[in-house]
Amino acid sequence: MEIDQSREAWRVALAGTLCLAVAMGIGRFAFTPLLPMMLHDGVIDLAAGGWLATANYLGYFVGAMLCMALRGSATRFIRIGLAATVLLTLGMGLSQSSAVWLALRALAGVASACTFVFASGWCLQRLAQLQAPALGGVIYCGPGLGILLTGLATSAMVSHDWKASYGWLSYALLALLLTAIVWRTFTGSTTTTSAPTSASHALPPTQIIRQTRGLTIAYALAGFGYIITATFLPVIARQALPGSSWPDLFWPLFGICVSLGALLATRLPIHWDNRLLLAVCYLLQACGILIGVASPSVFGFALGSILLGLPFTAITLFAMRDARRLRGDQARSLMGLLTAAYGIGQIIGPPLATRLVQGSGNFTSSLCVAAVALVAGACLLGLMYRESKQQLA
Repeated sequence: MEIDQSREAWRVALAGTLCLAVAMGIGRFAFTPLLPMMLHDGVIDLAAGGWLATANYLGYFVGAMLCMALRGSATRFIRIGLAATVLLTLGMGLSQSSAVWLALRALAGVASACTFVFASGWCLQRLAQLQAPALGGVIYCGPGLGILLTGLATSAMVSHDWKASYGWLSYALLALLLTAIVWRTFTGSTTTTSAPTSASHALPPTQIIRQTRGLTIAYALAGFGYIITATFLPVIARQALPGSSWPDLFWPLFGICVSLGALLATRLPIHWDNRLLLAVCYLLQACGILIGVASPSVFGFALGSILLGLPFTAITLFAMRDARRLRGDQARSLMGLLTAAYGIGQIIGPPLATRLVQGSGNFTSSLCVAAVALVAGACLLGLMYRESKQQLA
């Protein structure tokens, strides 16, 4: 019986991994390595690329808000989101219209957010019921896996002078393949005979509200803090290292570290405080951004990619765990709120970056602002931890 339960837990975790590889690694972040190809093809300029990114992040925000209102089977929404991601990625390769691209990227953001929230909630709840909550970190290897696959593939496409449209078509095919693999896992009833998990805290209601508000603000700062680098890393590296082949490899390196960080997060004791873990992750990302600014070299960008990537999905894991700490099995609405706040941070980042680039000719000022936001988020999380400990003392 225990063997069957362990096998089922791994099946859920790996299905969640591939699900997020499609929704996040392809549906959201395939745009990042393809952006230099689109610029090279002359189909968009940097400002238009920033607006395409913003459209996706705006859609992500809308999708997160929808998750707070949608009711019904989580697995049905997951399957709809996966199918939509395949079709919307395909549309990016078939269309040549900037207006259509804006609509497709916005809808892809909606699909990504819905898939992420419902898959996170469903998989974490199933793993808790199967007495394997530590496997939750495996799920969040998915975005890194998708980033790695698309990053390496795009590097090969660049070396063979492919057009960006062929890249979009290839990633639609990859998304279809991964979706087919997990399709049967997300079927049928999601109900179980296990008792629901309650919130694991002893805080008074007013303190829960304060903690929820603080976590939401801190998570929004995380969304803003990473997004400029995550959107423009290949472009930034190409500006700093013209003619080098290295810029095509920093994004796959980022993807490897995203997955590695999620796996390392599963090795941390489950009783460690999520807010402190989040604060450390924020500071690591801030260091990664500043290293790239201070040393715009192969070493600087490589180390920056590592420090930005390792905490990337670990931040998501710790934030979703803290949502469950505050709300238990009723945490899905809070997860939606957190994802929406994260989306707001992402919406602000790209247009701010392109505006500052137009004024200065480089990304230095926007990256410094992003690093400051991450440090502020870390400080807020530290204050939240200290306040809750004082309340319980």
